[in-house]
Amino acid sequence: MTGQQNKSGRGRIGKVLAFIVAITLAGGGWWIWKEGRPWYYGIQAYIYGFPLVVMDLTRQVSTAADEPGELIAPVNQFSVMTHYPGASYRFIPRTGLDTQFALSWADLDEEPLVLSVPDTDGRYYVIALFDMWSNVFESIGSRTTGTGAGDFLLVGPEWQGAPPTGIHKVYRSPTRYVWVNGQMRSDGPHDYEVVNALQNQYRLTPLSAWGKAYTPPIASVDPGIDTTQPLKQIQQMDAKTFFERMARLMKDNPPLPQDGPMLEKLRFLGIEPGKDFNFDNLDATTARALERAMSGYALLEVGVQKLETDKGWIVIPDNFANYGTDYLTRAGIALIGLGGIWPIDILYPTAFLDADEQPFDAANRYVLHFDKGKTPPAKATWSISMYDPDGFYVPNKLDRYHLAEWMPLKYNADGSLDIYIQSESPGADKETNWLPAPASGTFNLVTRIFWPKESVLEGSWRMPGVKKVM
Repeated sequence: MTGQQNKSGRGRIGKVLAFIVAITLAGGGWWIWKEGRPWYYGIQAYIYGFPLVVMDLTRQVSTAADEPGELIAPVNQFSVMTHYPGASYRFIPRTGLDTQFALSWADLDEEPLVLSVPDTDGRYYVIALFDMWSNVFESIGSRTTGTGAGDFLLVGPEWQGAPPTGIHKVYRSPTRYVWVNGQMRSDGPHDYEVVNALQNQYRLTPLSAWGKAYTPPIASVDPGIDTTQPLKQIQQMDAKTFFERMARLMKDNPPLPQDGPMLEKLRFLGIEPGKDFNFDNLDATTARALERAMSGYALLEVGVQKLETDKGWIVIPDNFANYGTDYLTRAGIALIGLGGIWPIDILYPTAFLDADEQPFDAANRYVLHFDKGKTPPAKATWSISMYDPDGFYVPNKLDRYHLAEWMPLKYNADGSLDIYIQSESPGADKETNWLPAPASGTFNLVTRIFWPKESVLEGSWRMPGVKKVM
């Protein structure tokens, strides 16, 4: 959990790279001695740029619309989740089912934007503001600004000026684009209409039009835009496509001040922020090394597997959603759960392993037991969700993909709580507490603790392990 310090990002990347080098050499990959430095830097460049490219692909797919729809909307307009998605949803991995989302991609290139939110009358909400490197740079909502109505000014990295009267706070983005990721508590279908009515009041208004009648311009959509799921797109990229896109994006979304040492490695490869990059102009050795560096996708998967765990639950690093120079963790999170926000707002204990540190297997039955008074300490709410290996919901006869605190969970006589995790029903008397697993194969779990209490953040409370039933 977040009360424990994570290992150094640079230390982890070195260990993971050493592992890759070892298996490469064992497989006869003696090319590594010739291309060693360009390849080594290329792998690191891939890991560094991966979140930026994934964010841009997500922006591209999410804004390919001429009007707002379900989780898709033109730039500077909000898309609203009208209902919880089901097993057919295959866009952003490990999406939650406790809040309804209201999302927008804000473009601050021409001028600042005013973000207006309504009074939620005490209903929990959070709006995380992401830069294009997948860092959260500010948070609006119940914890930080309260639940009253407010107008907030989003400004780009170069904007100079004074906010007008009536603006509650100014938030400066390090990058041109901002992912405005809003979540509002919703306790199931009976809440949909209420939450939608509130989220439909979210507005992004150009500063020059604020206080005036404003209608967003009609958007035009490039019919040639690839709307394939972003991770599938990046898996299919060659080195030329990836690194040229990465370099182009760094013009509008500059590296952060702490990235100096990484920029030196990029320059060695011919990539300089703010300048054009043409892969075809590289020497043959560097070009081959960068092509081999595209194996970095598999490296990220290895890096995620090597994250520190506690009773099978991944220890959430203290730098989650504000990664600094821990590029491996940043890229790993972009791979398994893009959109994760500050732990102080939402904590995400995630498990690929059971209490014995063994991968989950749908052939087994499992129990997650909470002693009396030891369920996740949250100021808002908590839940546990089930996902397939790709991070999407598991089809089941109940259409149940998570269990949440607000549901009619059945507690034991002593006040403890058991969650039954298995493919088949545990029996009619236990089905209320059943989280259906897939019929076969592996799976993973994500706990969400909304507005966690201090005991979670300081590490005195920890998730119990998921135990296999013998």
